[in-house]
Amino acid sequence: MTDNFRVLEINGGEVRGERPYPSHPFQLHLAPCPNGYTDAQIDDTIGSRRDFPWRPGTRLSLRARFSHEADQLVGTAGFGFWNASFGDPSIPWPMLPQATWFFFGSPPTDLPLAQAGPGQGWFTATLDTTTWRAVALAPLAPLVLLLNQFAGLRRRIWPWVQKRLQISFQPIQETMSEWHEYQLMWRASGCEFWLDGRLIHRTPCSPHGPLGFVCWIDNQYMVATASGRFRWGTIPVAASQFLEVDDLHIERIEA
Repeated sequence: MTDNFRVLEINGGEVRGERPYPSHPFQLHLAPCPNGYTDAQIDDTIGSRRDFPWRPGTRLSLRARFSHEADQLVGTAGFGFWNASFGDPSIPWPMLPQATWFFFGSPPTDLPLAQAGPGQGWFTATLDTTTWRAVALAPLAPLVLLLNQFAGLRRRIWPWVQKRLQISFQPIQETMSEWHEYQLMWRASGCEFWLDGRLIHRTPCSPHGPLGFVCWIDNQYMVATASGRFRWGTIPVAASQFLEVDDLHIERIEA
């Protein structure tokens, strides 16, 4: 792995610890923020997306804990790999998203991931909307959104859409404020998510990459539901919160 990590500190967000990251433990800290966007982040999503360093055949392992449990943390946070599809201030143009990661989103975040219930909380997820199977859905999007207004039809249609978008989703039941060991195995044949040495999610879904590593905490939310609701914004941060990380390693494995 490389120590060539970028540090983002926006509007009170702070990366604390001894540099270089991630060779040493670090803390991503948000101070109280009544309005506007705040972010603390390290990543290697530097330069052109086609030059991002990670592809299938990658293992991420780390220890992490949060300042709060899921019912008290606000915004989004997590770690894993993505293509910086939106929300990166250094890349002004959006892109169809790819990701495989451990992700947290507080209400009102609601992402089209779960078969039933809101796509929020602390969970594992994969997504790849850049494949030809996903792009081929674009002409059908108005019809899909129309049919998804009806619960019975949505239960039939959305699993098919999820498969074509390489979407997988698994809630994490363990505490967030205690230290846990996390591991993500990303191969062409699928992804495995491990917590404290236990396999908690295995999926054949796998983004094709290239992707960059990201570890962050911010006060953003996003709503993008299967029935066509779309909105995003920021949530006031009333009290300091953080994500603390140790023993971070990224390495190549058999693809």
